[in-house]
Amino acid sequence: MDRRTLAVTVFIGVVMTAASYEAFGQRPRRPAQKPRPVAAKPSITVTQIDIDGLAKLLKPRGKPLLINFWATWCDPCREEFPDLVRLYSEYAGRLDMITVSLDDLADIDTFVPKFLSEMRSEIPAYLLRTPDESAAIKLVSPNWAGNLPMTVIYRADGSVSYERNGKFKYDVLKAEIDKAIADRAE
Repeated sequence: MDRRTLAVTVFIGVVMTAASYEAFGQRPRRPAQKPRPVAAKPSITVTQIDIDGLAKLLKPRGKPLLINFWATWCDPCREEFPDLVRLYSEYAGRLDMITVSLDDLADIDTFVPKFLSEMRSEIPAYLLRTPDESAAIKLVSPNWAGNLPMTVIYRADGSVSYERNGKFKYDVLKAEIDKAIADRAE
């Protein structure tokens, strides 16, 4: 074996030894760490609601009420939802707010709470369960054609203060909420 072949063979041997040590060799052990308790994720509860339940929610309770109808499959609904979450936080204690999903009942424990969790929503959430959605639609507003999203603000006395069929604009909705709250103070 000539010198060059010997040098190459030794070089390859050293490289392979180093590589195998890296792959299979012993590494310094770290002291075992005690598992830390993981804070439980708040679970999102979505409650089934029928027409009678919806009618009860619409009864005046001394504060304005904002109700938003939406669905996970509705892109404009998904786009405006972060603004609803923001408004809920900003008006806590001065405005009641609920969301009513028109998703399939089968989604009550899957897609709907998953979306609400992603949005970090604390808004009371319902899923409408009724064989006659048109009756629920008329209960909320005779002007509602049934398309989504739909946002309605009721004054403290239960009368309609504002309706928006379609995606709302944050500044407009905020101004309408302020009006409904001011109406309560008068």
